[in-house]
Amino acid sequence: MLKFSRGIDQDRAAAAGGLQQIAFARSAAAAAQPSRLPTLVATAATVAVLYFARDVFLPLAIAILLTFALAPLVSRLRRLGCPRSVAVVGTVTTAFLFLSAFGAVIAMQVSEVAQNLPTYQYNIVEKVRTLKETGSESQILERIGRVIERISTEISRPEPEVRASPEPAPETEPLLVEIFSPQRPVETLKNIINPLLGPLATTGLVIVVVIFMLFEREELRDRFIRLVGYGDLHRTTEALQDAGARVGRYLLMQLVVNITYGIPLAIGLSLLGIPNAVLWGMLAIVLRFVPYIGPVIAAALPLFLAFAAAPGWSLLVWTAALFIVLELVSNNVVEPWLYGSRTGLSPLAIIVAAIFWAWLWGPVGLVLSTPLTVCLVVLGRHVPQFEFLEILLGNEPVLDPKERLYQRLLAGDPDEATDNAEDMLEEKYLVEFYDTVAIPALLLAERDRARGALTNAQAAQIAQSANTLIANLEEIAGEEEGEEETGAEAQENRDDDADEYDLPLGDGKSVLCVGGRSDLDDVAASMLAQTLWIQGAEAAHAGHDVLKAGNIKALKLEGRNAVVLSVLDQDFMRHAKFTVRRLKRMAPAARIGIVLWQEDGRPGTTERDQLVESLQADFVVFGMGDAVREALSDELPRSLKLAHPKIAPGYAMRRSKRADRGSTVKAD
Repeated sequence: MLKFSRGIDQDRAAAAGGLQQIAFARSAAAAAQPSRLPTLVATAATVAVLYFARDVFLPLAIAILLTFALAPLVSRLRRLGCPRSVAVVGTVTTAFLFLSAFGAVIAMQVSEVAQNLPTYQYNIVEKVRTLKETGSESQILERIGRVIERISTEISRPEPEVRASPEPAPETEPLLVEIFSPQRPVETLKNIINPLLGPLATTGLVIVVVIFMLFEREELRDRFIRLVGYGDLHRTTEALQDAGARVGRYLLMQLVVNITYGIPLAIGLSLLGIPNAVLWGMLAIVLRFVPYIGPVIAAALPLFLAFAAAPGWSLLVWTAALFIVLELVSNNVVEPWLYGSRTGLSPLAIIVAAIFWAWLWGPVGLVLSTPLTVCLVVLGRHVPQFEFLEILLGNEPVLDPKERLYQRLLAGDPDEATDNAEDMLEEKYLVEFYDTVAIPALLLAERDRARGALTNAQAAQIAQSANTLIANLEEIAGEEEGEEETGAEAQENRDDDADEYDLPLGDGKSVLCVGGRSDLDDVAASMLAQTLWIQGAEAAHAGHDVLKAGNIKALKLEGRNAVVLSVLDQDFMRHAKFTVRRLKRMAPAARIGIVLWQEDGRPGTTERDQLVESLQADFVVFGMGDAVREALSDELPRSLKLAHPKIAPGYAMRRSKRADRGSTVKAD
């Protein structure tokens, strides 16, 4: 006994030393983390430079994005055998000629719309009057109607006739006359050209920069790598490829999606009789580059024209129906088909980015907001100092599934935890969810409890929420229990990674799952019992209180094929041998095993066999799949070894004589 207690003390000392080393390592790692202040200062300075020098950076940003978009076309022409100069100049010329023609058509259509607007006045007045009559209780409509009537009256009022007056005309004062000399042709031309110089110069600068970037693309790439990531070529190359692929794919695919939206829109509006249908289709192609806001603006203008152009309401209804159908087809058919992958931005990040870039660079920044933000997310993914950009703007989950589940259980929100679990259960079985998500979440809670970061009340809250989660998933467990797949069908529907969860059936088996030492152990036992029930076994679970000295005798173990102890708390292993021996005495025909839940670093076969031998259990496992297999195994239970070896006959005789001698002395 003394030797055994010394071993325990040594284990405790080793564990304490290990905990001290872990705490020291964590404190050293925390101290070694760089400060975020320089990164934030650099970010603020960059934003200030981009704002005040937007006249310089805006053309460069447009040129870079156009280079990303045109680079795949140039590369394809090069692979077809075209010289570099022909491929670059031809691609850039074609692109800008197309953009120029596009802009010219839009300008002509806008001019035509402006000329036709006065003809829609009567229809607008009549429809507002109709709305006023149908909703006379609305004071807003009445006020709008009065204003429009006054405007219409003023416009249609004839000029007063001049009647001859018998009275003599009053004397008129002399008028002040100013003489303006006519402008020279050069000055007139100057007034026309001056407003156009800025946009023309910017366009020319963009064209030149795009051409040179396409010519020197490889050279610019090498210089960027030498400047930024010469010490880490792999990461820098991966970042460049990621950014180029994401931005280029987004621009080209978005252009294709917009064209497949704008052309049917123009045709549909033309068939409905909406004036300037070509204009609205082309504007839709451009405006849909602006996330969320662009499609609304593209739809609002034709809807207003449908409201104003026709005397009735049918044209407005048909126009709205056309937009609804096109949006449904584009969002649910065209975009999923064309987009091999998303941009990597969350919906909220897209909206915030649109607001930020619109404030920074105006309407052009609004159009460029998504591709520019994609570049920032790529930067945050590959540069540790800017990792916060990917966390804030990216669409990838920042918490692992086990961490999300633990957070929801800790917050006492089993409903959201159930929703997340149901989403994951669309792709995996319940046993896999328990083994890879739920049990690791309980292990996180147990670690926090062991280091004092989790109070008993919080642990009880987690256990209660987890039990609610298990109850909510009972319906899914029933569906899995009712599945009957055999042979080739089951093999066809099973993934290659699912062999670990190819579990035996438990028909005719009776298993009791018992928590080891805490409420969290009880939750893990409930999960194991539910998994065994899915496999067809008669499974029950009991709390850890039944293992106490005054309660263990009340356990009903008759007819049980196996009793499984569920253990998250490592301290339970000190008492595990005693508990196993008592259960074996109570149910000698049942297999008694322990599930020592672990996520990573599970011991090998040799260490597991040593644990089985030292604890005198029938099995010791570390995961859900192995626990189910062992609990449903047909192997016979191990015989219980005696606590002490047999006493030799000679030793017994000497001990008897010594006892007799002692009694004789006492009698004297």
